[in-house]
Amino acid sequence: MALPVSVKIPKFNLPIPRLPIVDSYLIGEYLLSFLAAFAFFFIIFFINQIILMAEDILSKNVPLDKVARLVFFSLPAVVAFALPFSSLVGALIALGRFSMDNEILAFFSSGFSTLRLFLPIFAFSLLLSLFTFGFTDYFIPLANMRFNSLYREVIFSNPALELESHSFKNYQDSIIIPGNVSGVSLGSLVIIDKDENQDQRIILSEEAALEKRSVQEGVISLRLENVVTHSTPEQIETEYQYSTSEVLIYNILLQEIAPSIYTPGPREMRAADVWAGIKVKRREQETLYRQNRLATDRLAVDFAGVYALPEEGRGGENRSRLSTLYKRLVELPKQIVFDDSLQRHEVEFHKKFSMPLSCLCFVCLAFPVGLGGHSNRSVGFALGIIVSIIYYGLLFTGQTIGLDWGFNPFWAMWLPNFIILFCGAAAFAVRLKR
Repeated sequence: MALPVSVKIPKFNLPIPRLPIVDSYLIGEYLLSFLAAFAFFFIIFFINQIILMAEDILSKNVPLDKVARLVFFSLPAVVAFALPFSSLVGALIALGRFSMDNEILAFFSSGFSTLRLFLPIFAFSLLLSLFTFGFTDYFIPLANMRFNSLYREVIFSNPALELESHSFKNYQDSIIIPGNVSGVSLGSLVIIDKDENQDQRIILSEEAALEKRSVQEGVISLRLENVVTHSTPEQIETEYQYSTSEVLIYNILLQEIAPSIYTPGPREMRAADVWAGIKVKRREQETLYRQNRLATDRLAVDFAGVYALPEEGRGGENRSRLSTLYKRLVELPKQIVFDDSLQRHEVEFHKKFSMPLSCLCFVCLAFPVGLGGHSNRSVGFALGIIVSIIYYGLLFTGQTIGLDWGFNPFWAMWLPNFIILFCGAAAFAVRLKR
């Protein structure tokens, strides 16, 4: 009879990597403060989003289920804005509490240097920046696409969303100026457009209203009453034509209401796609510049040839040609139109990186400032709010001058971060000298 054989399986005690106690303690305190600050900023930005939607959508009797979905699709943008500011305020609150309780002094007495204490918070903020970039690069374009798609459906069902009292709306070749807008009624209405002959036309109506016409899908119909139409032929500026009618039906294609809803912009694209679009647009712009330079060179050669003729050969037809060539030579370099689309793509591309990395920049400022004195949490919170407002103002200003004034997109979006880093480096230098 065989005896059972017992086999002993050796036990391997693999060490589980753990953070040092000090690092865990610092990160834990920072994380709690960060979550509290995130809740605050999330609520503030969320309420602001609700207020904006209440003004634009809720007041127009849009169904609540669609409003709820629009709010849901706007949440990723709210989170993306809340994360960087939360990193700043969270760091200031946590470090302020350490200073107030003399824990920083205890760390220094135990042999920990300023840089050693900064390392775990820096590492956490770096991970937070990477997470913010991944979150914004994936969820914000997706949410914006869904938001625009749903908003388009809302416009289809309620075109009054796009018309406000005593304001003007530009729909490609038409400008519409309503009176008092109430429901489907638009009050007295003015329309500036072009007629079938491409002549400038002005249509005035004493009363106008939106009209549902199921036979014309994808079209907004305006019913105009007591209409006067005035047009000016382009060829004969001294003449004009006018007509009157009791009722006029004016149609607008829904595709003309908001082209951005139909064509995805850089905000609805991931960073890699935006960069691919930038490269294509840069090649197109370079081609235009090259063609313009070649045309300018040819004109310069023709001008030099005519100008080199003897004095007696420059009269009559050649004199007129010389004048024409000169005018074209002066005007041709001005014909290169500034590419707004390329500028928008570049501004949005840099923003996709500068906003997430601001988490790291904020911590580089908050750490030396938070160690600067025995401040409590309320002081750190107040200081964080002030810095957040300043940064938001700088960011908004940079985006505005980048889009509207053609300012360099890199500096427009990165300058606020560089200012924060410079202030943080200066505060660190002061702190290390102590």
